Amino acid sequence: MITEPRPLPEGEEKTARVRSMFDAIAPRYDLVNRLMTFGLDRGWRRDTVAALALPRGSLLLDVACGTGDLSRLARRRGYRVIGADLSAGMLAANHSGAPLLQADCSHLPFPDGAFDGLVCGYALRNFTDLAGALAETARVLRPGGRLAILEVDAPRSAFLRAGYDIWFKKVVPRLGAALSDRDAYDYLPRSVAYLPPSPILRRMVADAGYSGVGIRPLAGGLSQLLYATRSGIPAP
Repeated sequence: MITEPRPLPEGEEKTARVRSMFDAIAPRYDLVNRLMTFGLDRGWRRDTVAALALPRGSLLLDVACGTGDLSRLARRRGYRVIGADLSAGMLAANHSGAPLLQADCSHLPFPDGAFDGLVCGYALRNFTDLAGALAETARVLRPGGRLAILEVDAPRSAFLRAGYDIWFKKVVPRLGAALSDRDAYDYLPRSVAYLPPSPILRRMVADAGYSGVGIRPLAGGLSQLLYATRSGIPAP
């Protein structure tokens, strides 16, 4: 008998589930991440920080900072970094050396224009209110500030897509179950369904208050890098 997967949660149920899920997987998050991406995510994270193209000493916010991979890379490039994450468990596993606080991206506890740059890794699909979260990132960035977001994607090539589907929909849940938490690594591949198509995502970022919005596929579409510049006129 085939068991249908539970429907993906919405609203406050999604927020609560995402928080508890990342609390649960925090201790082995880095290990599973390296294994399920074959270590490719390290290069993609370097590309994300490099896409900011800001001078040394710039102040960055790492949203959904998790265990701190992006924060560590940014600090090595001479940036000052503050990390924020919804999950207390992920913050406890974060050893980036950056100041940390627990916060929802839809309600960031920072004044307008406080940061020169903002990075975010693999979290857009976990935000309950994506439009609201994007608007908050724009609010806390100064005009001319830079945004760089790393997120999952799906390959356009039929050959790559077939391998992707087998790996991320079949193998990754089993890998996660063996090393961490079965429910979490069943949810994570399915959570890609929360992401809007690239043209709509690009428009949402522009509507939030950004210009020069670009999306670059990485490794044939296994991930995507979204980058933009904060416009001079605040979003309504």
